[in-house]
Amino acid sequence: MRKRYAAAMRLMALALPLWLSRRVKAGKEDAERLGERYGRTSLTRPNGTLIWMHGASVGETKMMLPLIKRLYEADSNRYFLITSGTTTSADLMQDQLPNYAFHQYLPFDAPQYVARFLKHWRPDLAIWMESEIWPNLILQTKTTGTPMALINARMNEKSLQGWRKRKVFAKAVFSCFDTLLPADHITAAGLSDILGNSIKSVGNLKYDAPTLVFDAKERAALKSAFGDRPLWVAASIHAEEMEQVIKAHNAINENVALILAPRHPSEAASRMIVADHPHMAFKQRSKKQMPDEKTDVYLFDTFGEMGLAFSLADIALVGGSLTPELMGHNPLEPIRLGIPTVTGPHFASFAEIYEPYIEKDAVIAIEAAGDLPQIIEDMLASPQKCQDMSERASRLLGTVTGSLDVTVNSLEVLL
Repeated sequence: MRKRYAAAMRLMALALPLWLSRRVKAGKEDAERLGERYGRTSLTRPNGTLIWMHGASVGETKMMLPLIKRLYEADSNRYFLITSGTTTSADLMQDQLPNYAFHQYLPFDAPQYVARFLKHWRPDLAIWMESEIWPNLILQTKTTGTPMALINARMNEKSLQGWRKRKVFAKAVFSCFDTLLPADHITAAGLSDILGNSIKSVGNLKYDAPTLVFDAKERAALKSAFGDRPLWVAASIHAEEMEQVIKAHNAINENVALILAPRHPSEAASRMIVADHPHMAFKQRSKKQMPDEKTDVYLFDTFGEMGLAFSLADIALVGGSLTPELMGHNPLEPIRLGIPTVTGPHFASFAEIYEPYIEKDAVIAIEAAGDLPQIIEDMLASPQKCQDMSERASRLLGTVTGSLDVTVNSLEVLL
């Protein structure tokens, strides 16, 4: 299976230039950094201990920041190579990484590109976040003798079933890790079954993430610009959810304004959203436009401002939950800011986080996207109910912590 997978990726690499070219045109690749997809780089490996961390996209890379800080505080001779696969995460890292850390795009998982990447960087520790598993990269890293960790590991039942069907191959891949730290009990049970030994969940790193920050003066200016209108935010919304959200907003009282924060903001996507709805009054954050009392939708199509978007709202819908393919996003960001939170019916990837909140009426889970307008209107009409809901959520928030300490201690052992 390992040989077949490596051969398949070598074959697929023949089509890589065409695939990358199409992604550049779609705004999904950085044309000036395509060499990184082939394992090439213009950067020099720093002298000192190099810790390589990999995560798929924005959520995973944001979660690295407190971990990087803790590991650097323990030894200032450490440097951090951060890899991911999306332009949105690259832009975020450009703005938020400290000067002892830097970003590269992950090479395509063909043996020749992986070998080039590893030969140049020679990491002293390799860390994978959550569920971003690339077999060649993992297997070849193991051959270099580099210590390896899979942290905040999260896989839903469908993903685990796929690995179980190829159990020998799965065992070869996951046994490469010197440390496995599952974020939830489903993942812990699945990895225990694959590897044939007991692995325990250490909890989700998202519980220990810091509260999102925002500029208080900017918030005050935006609040004033909206006037006294009620505001709801639809955050981390994917392209396939966009129409459902806008349809829901159109069914809500016209005095209410929507703050729409796409999961993957881009200039092309923003143009398309605005062009598809000529009857609606849009203002765009990326164009430095301020909303007014007639704005229907304020498009928060910028990076690193989710804290500001949440802080403006009376109610937050966490996206990735309106269609079954997406399976939800993290609700803890609005909860930390005291914003009453709603999710769609599809949140399997974050079920272990959501379930206690839903059970205690601290988060509302709608049964279908069509229920959203009524839920939003009911909540806006019941401020006391929303306040009670936020207070219950805040109390729950403080009951699960400690995963960051466990993770840091485990990584220090490997180092």
